[in-house]
Amino acid sequence: MALYLIGDVQGCDAALQDLLDTIDFSPSRDALYVLGDLVNRGPDSSGVLRRLMAYGDAAHCLLGNHDLHLLALAQGVRKPNRKDTLACVLDAPDRSALLHWLRHQKMAMLLHRGDTPLLMVHAGVLPGWTASQTIALAHEVETVVKGPRSAEFFTAMYGNMPNQWSETLTGMDRLRVIVNALTRLRFCTPVGEMEFESKEGAGGAPQGYVPWFDVASRKTARIDVAFGHWSTMGWLARSDVISMDTGCVWGGSLSALRFNLQDTTQELIQVACAMSQQPG
Repeated sequence: MALYLIGDVQGCDAALQDLLDTIDFSPSRDALYVLGDLVNRGPDSSGVLRRLMAYGDAAHCLLGNHDLHLLALAQGVRKPNRKDTLACVLDAPDRSALLHWLRHQKMAMLLHRGDTPLLMVHAGVLPGWTASQTIALAHEVETVVKGPRSAEFFTAMYGNMPNQWSETLTGMDRLRVIVNALTRLRFCTPVGEMEFESKEGAGGAPQGYVPWFDVASRKTARIDVAFGHWSTMGWLARSDVISMDTGCVWGGSLSALRFNLQDTTQELIQVACAMSQQPG
């Protein structure tokens, strides 16, 4: 059995098929952990969803900001952006099944790899959150996304404020901070104030901010955290973080990291992607 982390697919189903063929993936033998942004900007978001849904328990997927955006569009509480390529899902004959499956995916996942936990998120983790707290907060959002209050949630989901976590937050403000950290975070201050305008690589932090994983006091510093979302940074593997978004939809590559649960050995596999859009 092989386990694979996969970065942002963003509707590039042909590249996903090429990657799975390259790693000789078998859903009866192997497992995928896809780090969010399954859809949007690429040409075949519906194909990506159908493929992953068909793998059943062999595919474990996170919700990224583009996936949540699709669900908001489906609820009718948001209009499409100019660069969205989500009509193939919204107009699909199996739309209901695809969206039902998507609504039941995770916001964060935790595995144990050797003696070290592996925390998986789409974008980031605030410095004051532990791994167990991150999973608990993710579950709060998961419950609302698949529950009867989902339209209310998606209506209030967009926005940058509050930009810092507090245990006193309640209601939609609380959920928005959780969502923004897990699906949009790149830079924050050492005390966890989030910044959402900058899309540069890790070296392009605005004054007073650092990449979220470089906060010295981060409570997840002693575990492994895998994430996507940050195509301008690309592949990064160090002792405590693994960055998996290698910009497939922007003309880069789609990446899979083969790993196991017994130790920290790993192997990177990449395929080229034909897309050549501009990040945005």
